[in-house]
Amino acid sequence: MTAVADPATSVRVAPIAGHIGAEIDGVDLRADLDAAVVTRLRAALLEYKVLFFRNQPLTHEDQIRFTRHFGRITNSHPYNYDPEAAHKEILEVDSRKYAVRAGTRKYSYANFWHSDISALVNPPAITFLRSEQVPGVGGDTTWTDLGAAYTNLPDSLKQLLDGLRAEHRFGGRTPRWASGSQSEQHVTEEPYVTEHPVVRVHPETGERGLFVTPGFTSRILGVSPRQSDRLLDLLFEEITNPAYSVRVRWEDDSIGVWDNRITAHQAPTDLDHLDVVRVLHRTTVEGDVPVGPDGVRSVSVVGAPFFGND
Repeated sequence: MTAVADPATSVRVAPIAGHIGAEIDGVDLRADLDAAVVTRLRAALLEYKVLFFRNQPLTHEDQIRFTRHFGRITNSHPYNYDPEAAHKEILEVDSRKYAVRAGTRKYSYANFWHSDISALVNPPAITFLRSEQVPGVGGDTTWTDLGAAYTNLPDSLKQLLDGLRAEHRFGGRTPRWASGSQSEQHVTEEPYVTEHPVVRVHPETGERGLFVTPGFTSRILGVSPRQSDRLLDLLFEEITNPAYSVRVRWEDDSIGVWDNRITAHQAPTDLDHLDVVRVLHRTTVEGDVPVGPDGVRSVSVVGAPFFGND
């Protein structure tokens, strides 16, 4: 009998930091992946939360097909920044376009700590970001493990946080777009505001993680503004602890995949003084409505859910 190789066994997973992140080798993402390979990659994503693939010269079609292996793919963004785009699922992260949209020089969608689009009642579950053109120096992305940040809190603080809710909106406490910019227009004319649990229970692993970030969380509910600010300052300091993070150097034809339900990330902050171009392409998988330790689901204040398509 001729032996048949198991394609899943060719997938190599190499952790790259103590809490979070792994590089993946032994798989060509341009191929129509075998079910065993997809299962192996999904398991790696749940364990390491951020996966990084090198030397993957994908087309837009390749990226869309790869994304669909992980769930229902959404359109590029709730604000549909580029309605004439040929691939409605792709958000182009182009430093030149972002500078025009935000009214200020920007090298990514958001160069502050955030979980993707948590102003939605069902933020994306998984995010895929593929590099096309990246600078020769600088431009790294950093991710943090929101589960580790929660686990290492004292039990007394966990008990307090487990019952709290927070408001999420674009810009969080401090909007970062210029007055009169396209970004301000989108947020003003079509706002998204959601009340999420401060501690989110992961729907697949059951892990608890802090679900607050500077990019979207505007206030803690049920406390005074001063108390809210102090609590958020404390929590933001915890989630950005370098011990829980991994920083990854981009190369052309790389793709990062992260579990948006249990991570936050920060785009580059070191490029504003350089005359360089940075172009990447993002896709996302439809997310579920977050649930807190008390079993209570998030509630939309303003804005509809963001559903995927088949």
